[in-house]
Amino acid sequence: MFGLGWQEVIVILLLALLLFGAKRLPGIAKSLGRSVQEFKKGMDPNAKDEEDENLKIEEKKNETENGTKPQ
Repeated sequence: MFGLGWQEVIVILLLALLLFGAKRLPGIAKSLGRSVQEFKKGMDPNAKDEEDENLKIEEKKNETENGTKPQ
């Protein structure tokens, strides 16, 4: 993990806890995780095609459940 030992990771986590506080730390970690996920999606050229395909499938599923005709 980036050449860091467990002592360094603990020190970094304690510093983050002191800087941001216990209430804000989970929100920051969540937004960081989303950012990394979006970055990985952006770097993968096939992810966009799969995402578009899944969106179309979901739209068709919702239309058939609601009783409307697909456009």
